[in-house]
Amino acid sequence: MGKIIVVGGGAAGMLAAYSAASYGAEVLLLEKMNGVGKKIRITGKGRCNITNNADIKGCIANIPGNGAFLHSAFYQFFNEDIIRLLEEFGVETKVERGGRVFPVSDQAIDVVNALQRMVIAMGGRIQTDTKVKSLVVEAGAVKGVRLDSGDILDADAVIVTTGGASYPGTGSSGDGYRMAKDVGHTIVPLTPSLVPLEIEEDWIQDLQGLSLRNVSVVAYADDTKIDSDFGEMLFTHFGVSGPIVLSMSRKIALCLEEKQDVVLSLDLKPALSEEQLDRRVQRDFEKYLRKQVKNALNDLLPQKLIPVVIDLAYLDEEKPIHQVTKEERLRLVHTIKHIEMTVTKTRPMAEAIVTAGGVSTKEVNPKTMASRIVNGLYFAGEVLDIDGYTGGFNLQAAFSTGYSAGKAAAESLL
Repeated sequence: MGKIIVVGGGAAGMLAAYSAASYGAEVLLLEKMNGVGKKIRITGKGRCNITNNADIKGCIANIPGNGAFLHSAFYQFFNEDIIRLLEEFGVETKVERGGRVFPVSDQAIDVVNALQRMVIAMGGRIQTDTKVKSLVVEAGAVKGVRLDSGDILDADAVIVTTGGASYPGTGSSGDGYRMAKDVGHTIVPLTPSLVPLEIEEDWIQDLQGLSLRNVSVVAYADDTKIDSDFGEMLFTHFGVSGPIVLSMSRKIALCLEEKQDVVLSLDLKPALSEEQLDRRVQRDFEKYLRKQVKNALNDLLPQKLIPVVIDLAYLDEEKPIHQVTKEERLRLVHTIKHIEMTVTKTRPMAEAIVTAGGVSTKEVNPKTMASRIVNGLYFAGEVLDIDGYTGGFNLQAAFSTGYSAGKAAAESLL
């Protein structure tokens, strides 16, 4: 039986090593960091959102970046498979809001340890602190890898699972893109996906740390609506983040690249129409008739937001409620439903949860993850031009492509 080298010890790499070894191949997994699964350890705020319990169609719908490419990989290995496998190796799971699957322990390290045990249980070897510099290719076929030290390790097949270019501190610093390009693969330009956004308006800084729930945001590029979402968002010292911002950031990043003007419109009370909200504000005003404007909105808005909203509505915060005109009140209502924020740029690639772009899927067989350019070469995980929303979809894509690549590589050597 032949020898397979897996380059990169993340989610895709460990599944590829497990899968190849379980099909009888001799497997060596090389990881440049001092331990495997560095990025897995920080996913889901250190809890690890393993996968999502959506069906295949639902998962693909949540992977805007080439989701259709994953059909075959998902049919081979999907969410119930990774859940069953992790449970076999001691990690019980639970399902939370939005179908997100987490370990019962809420500890990402438990998932990393289980994946490591899987590889070793199948006879695979893991070697850390070993950086691969390039692929060794002769006459259109991969022959092994060249290490940073200059040593060459021979292999009958190589699976590249080096991750994206986000969170370089975890080891995913774009090495795989360079290796793939050097042997003739096209790299689709990289943009940050699932990334916080920087906002121009100064008042953003006054809201730093404020988290909002059940709000909706619409994104406009050159006055055309490009996306919208409902849920949670967070104000930071530079702008906005949180689930609904991250989910829209991919489209926004592409529009910014095309030099379009991007504006976010925040609705603080999406469950109410302007008429309903006006009636609600009138009730609050009657209740606080003797107070000033700044002290009459506590039932409606978070404390931190009140001065900002009053300012944006061009109201005098010291004005007594009984002196507020109908026109001023309607302006306040409109502001609560339409807070506009100008997006200047995305945060840097290093802060993105996921990288959009990568090895072109047109040059990779979707059933086997095999390169269409170099024999014996395979790709899996985020090094491919695949990216999804938050909710466990990106990790599932990594697990599925890793499993498919490992299985196909082993079967090709039988």
